Amino acid sequence: MRGLVIKNTGSWYLVRTDEGQEVECKIKGNFRLKGIRSTNPVAVGDYVQIVLNTEGTAFITEIEDRKNYIIRRASNLSKQSHIIAANLDQSLLVVTVNYPETTTVFIDRFLASAEAYRVPVKLVFNKTDRYSDEETSYLEALCHLYETIGYACFKVSARTGEGVDVLREELKGRVTLFSGHSGVGKSTLINALLPGVAARTGEISSVHNKGMHTTTFSEMFPVPGEGYLIDTPGIKGFGTFDMEQEEIGHYFPEIFRTSADCRYGNCTHRHEPGCAVRQAVEQHLISESRYASYLNMLEDKQEGKYRSGY
Repeated sequence: MRGLVIKNTGSWYLVRTDEGQEVECKIKGNFRLKGIRSTNPVAVGDYVQIVLNTEGTAFITEIEDRKNYIIRRASNLSKQSHIIAANLDQSLLVVTVNYPETTTVFIDRFLASAEAYRVPVKLVFNKTDRYSDEETSYLEALCHLYETIGYACFKVSARTGEGVDVLREELKGRVTLFSGHSGVGKSTLINALLPGVAARTGEISSVHNKGMHTTTFSEMFPVPGEGYLIDTPGIKGFGTFDMEQEEIGHYFPEIFRTSADCRYGNCTHRHEPGCAVRQAVEQHLISESRYASYLNMLEDKQEGKYRSGY
């Protein structure tokens, strides 16, 4: 029997079968022995084959080939990776200029990983109603930066409803991953986009101006117009997974385009003579923040923070 994984609690999965039945499933014992080295061999968004048992639950016996997925380095050191979601048409990364602040390094790591696994990303800047004039100016600058590179940006306020209708149109007919730090307002935004879903909301920790986790597992919600929205737990950091040092620049579109003019084909864009990328940074044709994020990821690789895949 075939179905779609719509919820993952870490210990069991909820699968919606092609017939519309929702079945709680476990993974068969030998399933983990097939070379899948991740904290979650089955992810929300996976299409799977299941076998029902007499108790009315089922075992997942097979995962169909994935179109794509978003993956990050697992925090559990005994494992290799954590698959956030699979078979996506797009990802909406919810970010905030403040309350709490989302750094450009975090944004760029997420974008690079999505580029690596062929998942289109759009940026959603939430909490626009709370920003000072200075923060609003910074928001405009960020939107200009990322739109120039090719990433669509949306300015919304889940609290006041500003921009929510425009964002709702983006969900129709697509499987969309919602991701971002804890506290950026993902759950409030989902409640505004899909009234009745009742995603839980949490307060910002005033001590650290950071969000507290409210979503503890990934779950898919149907959206009007034949689509799904996937809500995920807030991500504190985004450790990129299974990238070779020479590949990292490929996942920064503007660096990749410019690197064609470097003197050396294997240029790392750090110290080599005739580097077109460093020249473009000096001429403000490539943003210093994006270049800093690239170097940050390169540094991770050199220190062995990336683990190779299986």
